[in-house]
Amino acid sequence: MIKYKIDILAELKEKGYSTYKMRQNRIFGEATIQKFRAKEHFNFDNLNTLCRLLNCQPGDIIEYIPDSTQDK
Repeated sequence: MIKYKIDILAELKEKGYSTYKMRQNRIFGEATIQKFRAKEHFNFDNLNTLCRLLNCQPGDIIEYIPDSTQDK
């Protein structure tokens, strides 16, 4: 399972990117912003943009947690 390590929207806001600004500047669309709110999965293009805006690595944003119910 992939899990968010940070509150993406809070981190973006701290860097000066409000949801209004992201929509107006077409950085992220409303559907993607809603995915961030709901902590749903998003695509690699969005992960790339997040890393650029937050000046971080993917591992700073998400982490993999093994599912204990799956066979190894």
